[in-house]
This record gives sequence, C-alpha cells and structure tokens, in this order.
Amino acid sequence: MNISVILAHPYAQSFNAAIAAVVVKTLNEFDHAVRFHDLYREHFDPVIPEDELVGDQSRDPLVRLHQEEIRTADGIVIIHPNWWGQPPAVLKGWVDRVLRENVAYAFPVGDSGGGLPIGLLRAKRALVFNTSNTAAARENDVFGDPLQRLWRDCIFGFCGVTDVDRFMFRIVADSSADERDAWLKETADQTRRSFPAP
Repeated sequence: MNISVILAHPYAQSFNAAIAAVVVKTLNEFDHAVRFHDLYREHFDPVIPEDELVGDQSRDPLVRLHQEEIRTADGIVIIHPNWWGQPPAVLKGWVDRVLRENVAYAFPVGDSGGGLPIGLLRAKRALVFNTSNTAAARENDVFGDPLQRLWRDCIFGFCGVTDVDRFMFRIVADSSADERDAWLKETADQTRRSFPAP
C-alpha cells in the first residue's frame, strides 16, 4: 500500500517526531510504500498565492508532489500537536494547498461549490496522532474536541476518507519516559491494526 505520512512540528527532537519515526518504521516493516514528509524540514510554504487560489493549479513543485502523492495514497497518517484546538499553521496551509478541488474533492456538474462534495481521495483509511497539554475533561467538556470534528468531518469526510481514527497523547509536558514509551508502543500497535501487512 502507498501510505502518506505527514508530520507538522517545528522541533526535530519533539515527541511528535518520535511518533512519526515509529509510524514510518512500523509501515516499512510491513513492506508498505511510505511517503514521509516533515513539513517544517521541507520548508513547505503554507501561504496560498492568489493565482493558485483562483486557478486551482500550483506552480510550486513541492505542492504538486504532495498533490500527486495524496491522490495515489491508499492510507494517510497525520501527526501534529494541538495548538489552540488546531493544527500548526504549516499543516493548515498544507490542507489549503494540497487538498484542492479536483485533487481531493469535486462537485457535481452544475454545482459551483455550494452543494455536497464528491470525495476523490483513493485512501479510505486515515490515522491522526496528536499531542496535547490540555486535560481530556477540559478538552471535551469546554472545547468540544475540535480536532476530532476538524479531521473526521471537515477534512477527511469532505474528501471521501470514511475510516478515520484519532489518538491524543496527553499531558506531554508532564509525561514520564515510561508514559512516552507506552504511547510509542500504542502508536506502533494502532499503525499495525490500521495498515496490516499486504
């Protein structure tokens, strides 16, 4: 299977990077074709230019590479921290620039964009791994878990990815080495379950 793995965290030694490394290692053990992208290390430009917005075509070769890979992905894994109930800006920009009309979704003939989209992504399975320093009760009771709605409904559901699992590791700032090891084991286990050997 072709699996796209997208990491969005500015620190090369972050726990998010450790999660990504485990995901990639686990997928490689199962002989999947892994397309790994660390958006910060690649210097992915999240700002969508005016001509790209109105024309749906990018002149940026990195954006075009990401679009081609996401079109042909059989599975997708996203790794990022929870910042203000949202992904980092570079990942929001990745969504804006890569998951474009006629790449990730389309509208029926005659629909100018006000109706229900048709998801175009081949991948029907996605995993999202998040880290947070917000307690689960506060996240759910006060904020309503915005990342769950964002990834499951607003992004993947819109693009035709119907099987979405999301895992939140918390509270990272106060976590012990043993807790982090357990989270990395859970990451490997969930990756194996989601994308078993062919």
